[in-house]
Amino acid sequence: MTARTVFLFGTWTLAPDQEPDAEPIMYAMECSVCGAGSESSEDAAVGQRWTFQHVGRNPSHHTFRESITRPWRAWMQP
Repeated sequence: MTARTVFLFGTWTLAPDQEPDAEPIMYAMECSVCGAGSESSEDAAVGQRWTFQHVGRNPSHHTFRESITRPWRAWMQP
């Protein structure tokens, strides 16, 4: 038996997944100085509150990065 490859050509579309069963958008914050981070949450304010707690305990840690996990979906146009 030999291997076979099938190619599918067409126009694809990529967009944020807004279907009712889509995964939620998740937010998290990370300290750029030490790498500590908040838990992921559907509520961006959870990570933002974490930054104030972290900088309160670590007064020299002033920079943070936000991670957003957004579900996307792709489909081929008919």
